[in-house]
This record gives sequence, structure tokens and C-alpha cells, in this order.
Amino acid sequence: MAEQLTGLAGDRVLLGRTSTAERVSDILRSRIADGYFPPGTRLSEDGIGGALGVSRNTLREAFRLLTHERLLVHELNRGVFVRVLTVEDVEDIYRARTLVECAVVRGLGEPPYPLDGLAAAVAEGETAAAATDWKALGTANIHFHRELVALAGSERTDELMRSVFAELRLAFHVVDDPRRLHEPYLARNHQILQALRTGDRLGAEELLETYLTDSLERVVEVYRRRVGEEGAGLC
Repeated sequence: MAEQLTGLAGDRVLLGRTSTAERVSDILRSRIADGYFPPGTRLSEDGIGGALGVSRNTLREAFRLLTHERLLVHELNRGVFVRVLTVEDVEDIYRARTLVECAVVRGLGEPPYPLDGLAAAVAEGETAAAATDWKALGTANIHFHRELVALAGSERTDELMRSVFAELRLAFHVVDDPRRLHEPYLARNHQILQALRTGDRLGAEELLETYLTDSLERVVEVYRRRVGEEGAGLC
């Protein structure tokens, strides 16, 4: 924990002069998504508050916001922990992804579409794969889907899916073979991008739906082995 807090202290500059619970929660959300605080980690109020230089009340409000987003859980008389998802949680995350992401593609209207963000995410994934950085490839895959959702041009949808993708990262941090989890989908990202470039949004939707179905099966297979049906804790 000491090493984590030392790194977190570097995030003080992100708070500026207007330290707010929202900005603290942004920092912690990002750190959790990056695996800096893995699922099951107890978050120390004194340690994190001291590292960021914020008051206990501000930090507690940030914890409350992230608990509302289902990234943290408060356990009576034990403290605040980074949430460990259940298999059912993972299945529900993918249900939400399928509903939203497929609807976004279906509702794109007439081409051409603004695909620079998607193309950049694919390139990011190719760079990560070439460097055999499978964690970075997982991040690039999330960026691809975030850019896909952004094609809807809806701030509310972006905000909704930001929380969904952050929860998804909790599952990714538990798996023990990130290459097997992420590498097969780089080519699929490229296929979806190519379909959208040709204006084939129905074909892109079919590719996406199959993609999400296969991804769910793969993630649940690995996740069930690591945390069990009840998600009571890490193995």
C-alpha cells in the first residue's frame, strides 16, 4: 500500500486549487480502472487523504460517489474496498453493453461516419500487441468501445457507459491470462471499423453482437474459475 500511496501523491497536481469530491473520484476511478488498486483492496482514508492532500469529508464523499458507481463497497466495521464482481455482475455488464452499443451502431443513420476515434483505438491496440503489452491492449479495446459509443453524440450515453466500462475493468484485472482475453478482439475491432467505413452499419452491428456474445463467454469462463459463482473473494 505504501508504494501505491507514493504514486497517488503525484496526482495532487490534478486537483488544482479547487479540490472537490468529484475530482478526487475522477482520480480514484482512473487508478482503479488501471489496476492500481486491484479488486479486493482496502482503501485507507488516512493514507489516500494524506497522499492527495484532501480532507476526510471530501474523500468520504468521493468514496460515496464511487460506491454509487459500484466500483467500491463499504463493509461495516471493516472499511471501503475495491469491489470484487460476481459472475452475475459480469453477465449484467455485458447485457448493458449489448443493449447500448448495438443500439448506437443501429441508429447511426447515413454514412459517412466520424471514425477517427475508432481508427486511433485500433492503431493503439496494434501498437500494444506489437509490444506484447496485453494490459495496454485491454485498455485499447476499452477505448475502441468508448469511441464506438461516442458515435451516438450523447453526453448521457457517454457518462452511462463510462461507469459500465469502469466496472468491466474490475473483471479484467482478476483474470490471469490477459493475452488470451484481449488479443482475439483486435482483429474484430478492425473488422467493425472496416464495415463502418464502407457504410455497412447493419453488418457492423452483426459483427458487434457476435463479438460481445463471444467475449462474455470467454470472460465468464475465466472469471468463474478465479472467483467462483458467489464472487465471495479472490482465489
